[in-house]
Amino acid sequence: MPQLNKLRTALPGGPGGNTAPLSPARLRTALTVFFALDGFLFAGWVVRIPAIKHQTGASASTLGLALLGVSAGAVITMTLTGRLCHRFGSHAVTVVCGVLLSLGIALPAQTHSALALGLVLLVFGAAYGGMNVAMNSAAVDLVAALRRPVMPSFHAAFSLGGMIGAGLGGLVAGGLSPAAHLFFLTGIGLVVTALVGPELLRHPAPKAPEPADAPPAGQPRPAQRMSGRARKVVLLFGVIALCTAYGEGALADWGALHLEQDLHARPGVAAAGYSLFALAMTAGRLSGTALLERLGQTRTLVAGGATAAAGMLLGSLAPTTWLALLGFAVTGLGLANIFPVAVGRAGELAGPGGVAAASTLGYGGMLLGPPAIGFLADWFSLPAALTTVAVLAGAAAALGYVARKAAHS
Repeated sequence: MPQLNKLRTALPGGPGGNTAPLSPARLRTALTVFFALDGFLFAGWVVRIPAIKHQTGASASTLGLALLGVSAGAVITMTLTGRLCHRFGSHAVTVVCGVLLSLGIALPAQTHSALALGLVLLVFGAAYGGMNVAMNSAAVDLVAALRRPVMPSFHAAFSLGGMIGAGLGGLVAGGLSPAAHLFFLTGIGLVVTALVGPELLRHPAPKAPEPADAPPAGQPRPAQRMSGRARKVVLLFGVIALCTAYGEGALADWGALHLEQDLHARPGVAAAGYSLFALAMTAGRLSGTALLERLGQTRTLVAGGATAAAGMLLGSLAPTTWLALLGFAVTGLGLANIFPVAVGRAGELAGPGGVAAASTLGYGGMLLGPPAIGFLADWFSLPAALTTVAVLAGAAAALGYVARKAAHS
């Protein structure tokens, strides 16, 4: 097993050291669980937003401002987490953020005003953003060590966790108060972190071989800095992530309304629109490793963007509900692997700092999508506004082709 031996020697305290030999399969499983937990907890919070809106007495506009706390906290933390990963290791930061996210999810249900809700969502968003950067950084390290493009499988776990969290939330919403439900999720999060976290803490992330001019062991190493070229390429991949996250955010908030308002779908069918999109995205990510091995990164980005653009044109302009649902599913398949590939490539180029930069831009796209669609819907129409998802997916395809040359120049 030369691959396993290489992984062992790449670790601090390798053969002859104090660190236990790394099991790639166990480490991959542990990281997959954390991705699933992240999606599970976030979805559990999202499905209780209507009940917490009623509890706080917030209007639609004040609730919208309070919800910006999640995005603001995430973006602020994402810019700092790369440095924390460099200093303490991405595995340790992932476990700590898992604990903080599990504790933070209970806080929104304890608030009784929009202001208090916004403040606690800053804390929740900070933990969420930190965990996303840390676990993606850890995944990038493992992908590099395994020399297999398994990054989409981690994001498939996130999507699957989100589906389970949303489904569970829908089942218990009628019988459990938001406080009881979110406190229950806190318990699940802490138990999962306690069971799986030690696996990450026992095994520092695989590291690339030290350069010949590296300082001797025990002496401080200078902070890693991105070169000007690497910074530009990371920015390019960050914009690709933004283009696709824009579509995810837009469909999550506006897809059901489009089906019900513009195509007169029944509420149950309209609600199924985003579920179908999420299911297709999960399926696409589960097959992402095979797709990347067959097509490579550039073709995967270009084909995914083009597929999503075609799917969203159908989803936004179709004259019937069933054609629109088909368009949503095709869009999910197209978008599925673009974000994982973009973030993973940024991490390959610049380590945790690259992951942080690309993730921050990507999350900014998810933040930008829903309000942009709202303004455009007021100015034109909701179907016309949703075509911007297709435009940005096409832009992601074009940028993916440009990135091929930029990354190797």
